[in-house]
Amino acid sequence: MGLDEAAQKPHDRLSAWLAADMEAVNLMIRTRMASEHAPRIPQVTAHLVEAGGKRLRPLLTLAAARMCGYDGPFHVHLAATVEFIHTATLLHDDVVDESAQRRGRPTANLLWDNKSSVLVGDYLFSRSFQLMVETGNLRVLDILANASATIAEGEVLQLTAAQDLATTEAIYLQVVRGKTAALFSAATEVGGVIAGAPEDQVQALFTYGDALGIAFQIVDDLLDYGGTSAVIGKNTGDDFRERKLTLPVIKAVAQADADERAFWERTIAKGQQAEGDLERALEIMARHGAMEAARADALAWVAKAKTALAVLPEHEIRGMLVDLADYVVARIN
Repeated sequence: MGLDEAAQKPHDRLSAWLAADMEAVNLMIRTRMASEHAPRIPQVTAHLVEAGGKRLRPLLTLAAARMCGYDGPFHVHLAATVEFIHTATLLHDDVVDESAQRRGRPTANLLWDNKSSVLVGDYLFSRSFQLMVETGNLRVLDILANASATIAEGEVLQLTAAQDLATTEAIYLQVVRGKTAALFSAATEVGGVIAGAPEDQVQALFTYGDALGIAFQIVDDLLDYGGTSAVIGKNTGDDFRERKLTLPVIKAVAQADADERAFWERTIAKGQQAEGDLERALEIMARHGAMEAARADALAWVAKAKTALAVLPEHEIRGMLVDLADYVVARIN
C-alpha cells in the first residue's frame, strides 16, 4: 500500500500530533506561493501542492525540531522550505521524464506546458531560499543549499547512468542520495539544528533521514515492478518503459547470462522494446532473486535509520519515526 493510504498509519499519527504546526506550514505555503504579477504560478503550484500528498518531508522537519525541544517559530519556515524544494524538483522531474501522471493526476506539464513547469519550479526554489534566510541561521541555509545542489547533481547523474548497463549499485546509491535521500536528510537535520540540539543528535537526525530516504526510493523502485497504478500513482512498469536502471534491474544485469545481457542491451540500452518485454524482465529478475535482494537492501537501510534514533531524546515522536521507518518497507511485504 502507498503512504497515502489508511488511517492510523505512522505518518497519520505523526501528522495528527503535529497538526497545529502543519496548519501553520500549509498557511505559509499558500501565502508564499502567491504571485501578484503571474497568476499561473499559484495555479501550477496549487495543482501539485494540493494533490493529496502526505507532506512527509516537512513533517520530518517539524518532528525533528519538536523532538529536540524546539518551540518555534522557524521550524515552520524550514518545513515550508523543504516542501517548496520538493515541489520544485517534482515539477522539473516531470518535464525531464515527460511524465503524464503524478499522484494519480495529470502532471502540470501536461495541463499547462513544459515552460510553465520549469519556470514555476524555479520560482519555488527562489521562494525556498527566501524562507531559509528568514530563519537567520547560516547553518540551515548551508544544509538546504547543499541539499538543493545535491538533488540537481543526482538528477544529472541519472541522465547518464539510467540507461548505461555499466551502472553499478554504488552509482545507483549516489543517484538515490541525490534525487531522494538528500532532501530527507536535510529535512531532519535542519530540525535538529534550529532546535540547538547537541551535535551527536544532529548527526543522528541526518543519518536517519539519509537511510530512510534511500529505503524509500528502493521501495518505490520495487513497487514500480510489483505495485498497481492506484497504489503508486503511476503506471506499473513505467521505469522499464522509460529505460531506468533501478536497483532490481542492476542486480539482474550483474548476474545476466549472454541471452539475458542481450535482452537488457536491447530493451534498456537501445530502447527497442516490444510486447511482452516487461513480463520477460520480471521473469529474469525473479530468476536471479533481484527483487528479494533489493528488498533486503531496503530492510538494511531501515535498520540503520532506526538505530540512529537511539541517541535522540525519549519522546513520543521518536516512536513514530521508528514506526515510519518500518512502514516504508511494509509497503513491499
